[in-house]
Amino acid sequence: MKISHLFTFKDERMKVLHLTWIAFFIAFFTWFNMAPLATTMLESMDWLTGEHIAALAILNVALTIPARILIGILLDRFGPRKVYSGLLIVMAIPTFFFAFGNSWVQLMISRLLISSIGASFVIGIRMVSEWFPPKDIGFAEGVYGGWGNFGSAVAAMLLPWVALTMFGGENGWRYAVALSGIFCIVYAIIYFKLVKDTPEGKEYIRPKRNGAMEVSSWKDMVQLIVWTLPLGGALAVLAWRLEGMGFISTTVLYVTYGVILLTMIYQVYKILQVNVPILKKGVPKDDQYKFKNVAALNTTYFANFGAELAIVSMLPMFFQLTFSLTPTTAGLIAASFAFINLVARPLGGILSDRMGSRRNVMLMYMLGISLGLAAMGLIHSGWPLALAIAITVLTSVFIQGAEGATFAVIPMIKKRITGQIAGMAGAYGNVGATIYLTIYTFVTPQQFFFILATGAFVSFLVCYFYLDEPENAFAEDYYVSSVDEANESDNSTVEELRKRAL
Repeated sequence: MKISHLFTFKDERMKVLHLTWIAFFIAFFTWFNMAPLATTMLESMDWLTGEHIAALAILNVALTIPARILIGILLDRFGPRKVYSGLLIVMAIPTFFFAFGNSWVQLMISRLLISSIGASFVIGIRMVSEWFPPKDIGFAEGVYGGWGNFGSAVAAMLLPWVALTMFGGENGWRYAVALSGIFCIVYAIIYFKLVKDTPEGKEYIRPKRNGAMEVSSWKDMVQLIVWTLPLGGALAVLAWRLEGMGFISTTVLYVTYGVILLTMIYQVYKILQVNVPILKKGVPKDDQYKFKNVAALNTTYFANFGAELAIVSMLPMFFQLTFSLTPTTAGLIAASFAFINLVARPLGGILSDRMGSRRNVMLMYMLGISLGLAAMGLIHSGWPLALAIAITVLTSVFIQGAEGATFAVIPMIKKRITGQIAGMAGAYGNVGATIYLTIYTFVTPQQFFFILATGAFVSFLVCYFYLDEPENAFAEDYYVSSVDEANESDNSTVEELRKRAL
């Protein structure tokens, strides 16, 4: 697959890729529709404070973690076409409530619900993997992730203009936010009508059992449980931050802890319910996979996407204070970190496709992140500004390229549970951001960059020792096991019976 193929619009694969990254673009445009309008919100509601905005920013990522796990399960069961369209329509509802909310409770609950739209990324990973073969999957997933992720940057640039120029007045921000909800509804209908889950003649293979990720051994089941627990821990950290800021009471905090604990217990129960019968029966050798590969990629997304979200949150202030810049100048420099996504993430996918070893590309990127972040930790006011910017941009290239390399591997671990694997890895990106931003409140920016560098190097070591080169990594089609073939046969039988009934 070449770059020029992206503009072959008559190719149905390319049509699906473009329609899917646009869906992701709109989801991220909606997810980040508050930050660029924060100052306008403060001016229009005299009771709203900067502390309220900070709390809403925390709530804006709160449900993304569990939502990515849930969406992964729904995705493998119902297919990306229905799940993407359904998510966009459902998320439009809290978007409208937020746009016209006049109380703290309305804003808080609606923002919390909107955070679930961050799970949209997972859906396109499965959709793209259905349409592109292993040899091209890195580039295709990189385009999907990099171009779709740019929706957050466009929201930052476009929504203030929409609020002030198109609508004006103190309620202009409300109509700008509501407009993103309208985009969600309109595009959900377009997406549902124009895409299919798979190419003509190809079956969408689903897991035999739903509710939790399938594993291949008792040891892997224990690992899955262990790796599930930190997802609840990150939510507990978010609740703790809100209580420390005074936005929830100690009673609400402990109730939240209780709900998280019960949810984790239920999730462990589902893991046991799904996997114990499978493991007792025995997993055919040709259907087995190693969970350690999932764990390794969890660490990469923790270290790269988690670092990206954390850096984007603190970089403008870092440049402003370090080099005595104006907020506008510092903001433009920091924006370069997001702009790189358009190129860096697809580049990570291309290199993964073309360098002969997806594992080695992953290692190269994680080591590059470690060195880049360590260099950023050395930046101080005595540095030439141009050199500081160059180091920042280069580090961004490695961070976002590593994200592309991560999702160039995920579809090959176990094809029929790609949604769940992508959901877990994606959730770990948000876990990383939560942990890193919490640590940031206790350290200096320079120390923070060294902590991020350490996290990336730990991930490099994990991948070095645990990540395997995927089977059929550069083949024309994905590896199909005997169980996949049986599932495909079952699906064909059900579809034939349905057609006869009609």
